[in-house]
Amino acid sequence: MIIGHNKQWQYLLKSKETGRLSHAYLFCGQEKLGKKKLALELISLLFGQDISKTSHPDLTLIEPEGKEIQIGQIKQLIWNLSLKPYSAPLKVALIDRAHLMNEEAQASLLKTLEEPKGETLLVLVSEEPKYLLPTIVSRVQTIKFYPVAREEITSYLTAEGLGKEESEELFKISLGSPGLAVDYAADPQRLGAFKKKESEFAEISKSALHSRFQYAKNLSEDPKNLKDTLDVWISYLREVLLLKVKTGKEEGGYSVSKLKTILLLIQDINYLILNTNVNSRLALEKLMTEL
Repeated sequence: MIIGHNKQWQYLLKSKETGRLSHAYLFCGQEKLGKKKLALELISLLFGQDISKTSHPDLTLIEPEGKEIQIGQIKQLIWNLSLKPYSAPLKVALIDRAHLMNEEAQASLLKTLEEPKGETLLVLVSEEPKYLLPTIVSRVQTIKFYPVAREEITSYLTAEGLGKEESEELFKISLGSPGLAVDYAADPQRLGAFKKKESEFAEISKSALHSRFQYAKNLSEDPKNLKDTLDVWISYLREVLLLKVKTGKEEGGYSVSKLKTILLLIQDINYLILNTNVNSRLALEKLMTEL
């Protein structure tokens, strides 16, 4: 079931019905909005069967191997698209987290985007389209995804058996990302960890600089905890920023400008740590000086 994004879905349906589907799309928006899920729904519609839980010979799904999508994966994709469809009316490629294609991979994909062969469809899914080559972005049709409305997420959660207060809380911390809300609903321990990391941010932001640096050192030595922590901080600061903009209420003594600076810095650090060989401790120490 797709939660939200009715406008995007109806647009794609109309494009299919009128024979005006593009040969390539870029689905972009923040994490866990349902971009990939909607792409799979579209492909299922085109194939005439549900492919969300099974493989299909006419679908090539590309995901990062390690920290990036490599040129070998794209070359295999291009070869797959050059073949005639096995049973579906067309060949489809879905590239998840497309911004993680390295430069060689992006360059290799470019020619296919410029001169698609036969009946093919490419769907690129990305939270960070700014890391895609401008020449790639210019050759795809971009469809933007936005946070889903409160009513749609809370209605889904209550229909799944959650109470109204719990559904409201999950909407609040997920900031309109249905996937996050569903993940937290399914894992109470993860929700508890989220709240703990929120409290840690409030504590560390008020501590002395040497304590912050020690915290940064400890955090950098635990990659899994590091990613989870930065994800929580991003979510928390987005919530604080929205509250500040809407009501003018002070949170943590930060101005709107300061909140934006810290939030953007955490987002950049999160991306660099996940996708490059940046020194995570030094990156975190830079963040600590901004708190």
